[in-house]
Amino acid sequence: MIPSAINLHKASKILTLKYASGEEYHLPAELLRVHSPSAEVQGHGKPILQFGKINVGLSKIEPAGQYAVKLTFDDGHDSGLFTWDYLYQLGVRKDELWQDYLAELKAAGKSRDPSESVVKLML
Repeated sequence: MIPSAINLHKASKILTLKYASGEEYHLPAELLRVHSPSAEVQGHGKPILQFGKINVGLSKIEPAGQYAVKLTFDDGHDSGLFTWDYLYQLGVRKDELWQDYLAELKAAGKSRDPSESVVKLML
């Protein structure tokens, strides 16, 4: 489903997707970053847990043909195309995906905070 409007709120680090159906989703940059469709994040068959991304923001959105957008994050990550269908699924499943992500972080002993991750790695 193609959004009728996309708005980037840089201060709050939120990407808002609005649809003609009236649906509206607010996707935090951190969620988008840790669920990037890139090979760097998705791996080759098994996703690679991203951590320390609590402060990440979006710096740019570019169209990629008629089917996707390329998101550039302020941590330098800019690979992977977010198709309209993928963005819609992230919106619909946001709460479930977020809870799963938090559980994965906890199980791996990782943190959303990059300073905490560094401390744990040094111990």
